[in-house]
Amino acid sequence: MIWKYILATFFTFSATLLSAQTGESDLQNRIDERNNQIRQLEEEIRQYNLEINNTSSQAKSLVNTIKTLDLTKKKIGADINLTQKKITNTESNISQLNREIGLTEDHINVNKDAVISALRNSAVLGDMSLIDIILSNKNLSDIWGEIDNINQIQSVIREKSKELTVLKTGMEEKQTVLGKQKRDLLNLKQDLSGKKLAVEYTTKEQGQLLSQTKNKEQTYKELVKTKEEQKLQFEREIYEYESQLHYLIDRNSYPLPQNGILSWPLENIFVTQKFGKTVGAEKLYASGTHNGVDFRASIGTKVKASLYGTVVGTGNTDIYPGCYSFGKWVMIRHDSGLSTIYAHLSVISVSSGQRLDTDDLVGFSGNTGYSTGPHLHISLYATQGVRIEKYVNSRGCKEATMPLADIRAYLDPLAYYPKL
Repeated sequence: MIWKYILATFFTFSATLLSAQTGESDLQNRIDERNNQIRQLEEEIRQYNLEINNTSSQAKSLVNTIKTLDLTKKKIGADINLTQKKITNTESNISQLNREIGLTEDHINVNKDAVISALRNSAVLGDMSLIDIILSNKNLSDIWGEIDNINQIQSVIREKSKELTVLKTGMEEKQTVLGKQKRDLLNLKQDLSGKKLAVEYTTKEQGQLLSQTKNKEQTYKELVKTKEEQKLQFEREIYEYESQLHYLIDRNSYPLPQNGILSWPLENIFVTQKFGKTVGAEKLYASGTHNGVDFRASIGTKVKASLYGTVVGTGNTDIYPGCYSFGKWVMIRHDSGLSTIYAHLSVISVSSGQRLDTDDLVGFSGNTGYSTGPHLHISLYATQGVRIEKYVNSRGCKEATMPLADIRAYLDPLAYYPKL
């Protein structure tokens, strides 16, 4: 009887499925164990961040700065460990999904075979009339058996056709999840590479600080004072130069201020310095004011793209001695007529011409450029009013390549980010 054969086939498949599920259970246990380890590491990192913030908020001193760098190295080390755990888990999830997809394909094939067999037998039986069935059988019991077989086969066709539809939908969903897991894996591996470079940067930063100060507190204070003076001098210089730029900026070429146009560039937001000053009802960049927004971010903090767009430039002004500018920077031109710059990075994770989605990795925060402490600087421009060019008129930054803008092109980033 065909329907009995079909049921036997499914019992065989079910036994195979049960055996596979036992292996899946072991894999899931390992994934669950690593998830617990991930939660512990996240709590450890949270504690490091609290310690770093507490130390940074204390009076500026060589001891506190060295302590902050030591804590930062430990925090990034925990970050690396966490990322490696996530990579292992993602690889396990990919393996698990591949197995599930394989089992689903087997199940689909069994259903197809069942339906095909049922259709063939249905066709054979369907050619026989009730009179033929009666004439071809010796007793009433056999007659009802044949009629029952037809009903059983038709029922199998209906049920297995429904099941095939469900399995196909499930397969498509699993393949979508698999694609996302593979993208996540690539992002985690990029993240891991950047964090390892951030550790190298932090170690180098600490070595340079000890070399410059010879471990003397007074020398450190003089160094900080000199850096702050040079920073103010550069800010005055850049404002004077950019005041002379007169680019054509169409007010309709970029969106009006509205909270939520941009996404936050960091997971945790704490603003340490706001943009410009209020003139009338509008925030504007003016002499002696800030041309962007500064966010608290210890070295090695992941920096994300605030909006989809194209990387139009990267650079490092620190390779020009005396250029107290952006340090390591990335500029993204967004499709909306806005552009953003991410400055003082320790690690740059993108290259010119690269297309980014919102929240894609840009790099890792640092203390490069005219920074007197680790943080992330964001400037927002009307794209028509900003150019990447050599700053040939600068005293300290002569020949350095960086974004330069008409002062009217600077916009208040907090007017475009989500409401605080």
